[in-house]
Amino acid sequence: MPKATAKADGVVVAETDNFEFVEGNVYFPPSSVKREYFNDSSLHTKCPWKGQSSYYNLNINGKSLKDAAWYYPEPFEKATHIKDHVAFDKRQVEITKS
Repeated sequence: MPKATAKADGVVVAETDNFEFVEGNVYFPPSSVKREYFNDSSLHTKCPWKGQSSYYNLNINGKSLKDAAWYYPEPFEKATHIKDHVAFDKRQVEITKS
């Protein structure tokens, strides 16, 4: 089974072999995310078919990565399979699949 890893500034912030792949993004289940690196952001955006997303900032090695991750707390019906799953901004977080 494939494994996905998210690293920010060399630190693993999420890792799983049970992810969803949607629109080119790996969505990590909530249980695979290392919460000690995350705090809530005030940013919210809307997708026409997934719903409203909420964002997290990441705090890694004394650095703050603003709005580096997002999730859908109340997705629309077609996106219920990614409810609360976390995806990452690829400009700030390295995603690998193996």
